[in-house]
Amino acid sequence: MVKRKTALKIRKTHRYLGLFLGVQFLFWTISGMYFSWTNIDDIHADQFCNLDYVPKAFDDLISPSQINNPEGIGSIEIRDINNEPYYWINNQKLYSAKTGKAKKNITEEEALSVAKNYMKDGLKVANIEKITEVDDYHEYREKLLPAYVISYDTDEALNAYVSVTDGKFQTVRHRAWRWFDFLWMTHTMDYDTRDNFNTIVLRAFSLLGLITVLSGFLLWYTSSPTIRKLKKKIIKS
Repeated sequence: MVKRKTALKIRKTHRYLGLFLGVQFLFWTISGMYFSWTNIDDIHADQFCNLDYVPKAFDDLISPSQINNPEGIGSIEIRDINNEPYYWINNQKLYSAKTGKAKKNITEEEALSVAKNYMKDGLKVANIEKITEVDDYHEYREKLLPAYVISYDTDEALNAYVSVTDGKFQTVRHRAWRWFDFLWMTHTMDYDTRDNFNTIVLRAFSLLGLITVLSGFLLWYTSSPTIRKLKKKIIKS
């Protein structure tokens, strides 16, 4: 039999662990429910995007070997910027695919034309601005900068991002995505990058959570009348 003093210690440990971990358990539960009940395609903003868009095919392009790039060509992609073809070379610089002339940055008008290809018709642009830096918590983190952020006149606070340097459509962000991002942060307990499952905080809380559950089972075992009766029968026999 477990002594009364030991049982009280187990109960006290379980109670205080529950209080300490309760808020995080609540976040894990709420975020898990949100993830399971939400359509991930809606989070990705498929409902706002032109999923049928096919990049335009160009002809009469010059050979990449004709481009005077001092570093040579290690990688190359083609960009459609306002119906004009460009080569994106070495993930560094744009060159006209017709003249070979280098292009430093794209304009706001060109960024709008790029976004128009990827976004659904009927969306009204409310504002466009250029951003040159973001913090670790920004919705456009870990993507190419500078970039144009194109805001649309919608109830969902919809933003599209087009990078200034290479003219590529980067991503779409809206209110549901921001809620997902916040809840994902609370779920992983990575308050910086959001995606690290190996943080010390998460490991500590997971371990404490396991201890809390085990202490609950132990508490049931030490206080269960059924267990006590079984023990008495075993001792008598």
